[in-house]
Amino acid sequence: MDNELNLKLKALIEGVPHRIANLANASALLFESLEDINWAGFYLIENGILVLGPFQGRPACIEIPLSKGVCGAAARENKTQLVKNVHEFPSHIACDCASNSEIVIPLHGKDGTVAGVLDIDSPLIGRFTEEDRIMLEEFASIMEKAL
Repeated sequence: MDNELNLKLKALIEGVPHRIANLANASALLFESLEDINWAGFYLIENGILVLGPFQGRPACIEIPLSKGVCGAAARENKTQLVKNVHEFPSHIACDCASNSEIVIPLHGKDGTVAGVLDIDSPLIGRFTEEDRIMLEEFASIMEKAL
C-alpha cells in the first residue's frame, strides 16, 4: 500500500503550484487511505510556532509552541516522532481526547530547514509501526517538493 499511496500523492500534486491545495489534498488522501486514524494533517511554522494547516478530522489546536507536544518535538528535534501511547509522552497536548497514538514527521522547506510537520493520530494505542514511519517519511519527502 505504501507505494500505491505515494504514487497517488505524486499524481495529485505533480505540476500543481498551489501549496495549500496540495496540503489539503494530501491530508484527504491520508485520511481516506489509512485505517484506524482519526486525524491527518499539517502544521506549518510561522513566527517560530506551529500553526494549524490543512487537515482532516476533528477541530484541532491552532497554535503549538515548538517546546510542547509531539508536533513540537518533531519540529524542534528535526526527527520523526513515533509515539505508541501519547499519554506517556512528556508535554503531550490533548487536542482530541480520542487520540491514543501519533506519528509526526518534520517537513523541510527548500532551504532545508524545518517548515512544518505532518501529523497523524489514531484512537488505537500502538497503531503506527516502523513500516508506517518509512512509508510516511517518503510521503513527507514528496510533500516537501510542494512547499
